[in-house]
Amino acid sequence: MNPQAERIKALSAGVFSLILAVGIARFAYTPLLTVMQQQAGLGISAAGWLATFNYAGYLSGALIASQINDLHLKDKLYRTGMILAVVSTIMMGLSSNLVIWIISRYLAGLCSAAAMLLGTGLILNWLIRHNHRSELGIHFSGLGLGIAGCAAAVALMSQSLDWRQQWFVFSAIGCVLLIPALRWLPAPDSSALTTSGKAMEDNPPSALFLKIFMAAYFCAGVGYVVSATFIVAIVDRLPGLAGKGTLVFFAIGIAAAPACIIWDLVARKVGDLNALLLAAILQTAGILLPVAVGGLNAAIAGALLFGGTFIGMVSLVLSMAGRYYPTRPAKMMGKMTISYGVAQIIAPAITAWFAAHQGGYASGLYLAAGAMIFGVGLLFALKALENRELRQLAD
Repeated sequence: MNPQAERIKALSAGVFSLILAVGIARFAYTPLLTVMQQQAGLGISAAGWLATFNYAGYLSGALIASQINDLHLKDKLYRTGMILAVVSTIMMGLSSNLVIWIISRYLAGLCSAAAMLLGTGLILNWLIRHNHRSELGIHFSGLGLGIAGCAAAVALMSQSLDWRQQWFVFSAIGCVLLIPALRWLPAPDSSALTTSGKAMEDNPPSALFLKIFMAAYFCAGVGYVVSATFIVAIVDRLPGLAGKGTLVFFAIGIAAAPACIIWDLVARKVGDLNALLLAAILQTAGILLPVAVGGLNAAIAGALLFGGTFIGMVSLVLSMAGRYYPTRPAKMMGKMTISYGVAQIIAPAITAWFAAHQGGYASGLYLAAGAMIFGVGLLFALKALENRELRQLAD
């Protein structure tokens, strides 16, 4: 197989793993949330707590990823995670017991970390080792495809299938996706050289840079999680938009599918931090549009902006981590995602509290937008620090 065909095969394994572990295991819950509230008796507060346990699982996975250096162990955990992604999806349809759902959502969070961090790290290591560009745009298109596919599937299936049957259909799809996600990922290589004989050396950022970077990524986590989890329920409760939430979620997925490829190109032109700044500003606008302007057009425009930026920010951050640590990319990825993951535990719980006291999730969007604005300020500070450190090196 020629090098480009091998590259596409490796990246395709990542795409299918993200569709399975993130799109289905983790995010099928978002378009199914309103269906489960109507048919399975899922309450507003319980829905928020399920999201919180999901992100607790993701944070647990990030903690594990940040502590592991052995590529072969990462490979085994990644493959275990893909199998558990199918199991956790099946569990949602097997019972209406809240405890079972909580366990399922926690496992789904673990599995999504296996795909997002371990799988991504393994693929990025393989790309660098085989002298390919260290960009993840094609890989992360799987997340957008998974979100859009789940939204479209729920819209179609809800006409004839109940909530339980829909979870079983997603489980069957997951079984199919499992095959390429496991078989097409190359076996890990732990040697210290690329295939051309060049040494792979880590070039870590300063401690201060990393702290500010993690704080900014925490803000991005808050900005991301509220819309990603509750946007269907939020839109369905806005005046004149009942039943339109799934359409808006589909728009997020459609925008997310090519977003990382586009942000890779933007970063090549303006640099990683400038690309992150632009994405953060646009994401803030996307979060606010549905509630600040109102109407279907504003909701869809907001969804397109949000979908086109949130995964771009994740891809840019994780690609930067891989370039700082080419020999062990998942280590810094895990540290960054711990920050992102803590935000994803706190924000849904706060949003659920707002919802229980105000009867809706819209206040959570203002919380998310406020966090993003603060994060933009941190990214400006990070850019100033980077410029200062570069001047010091030049001197």
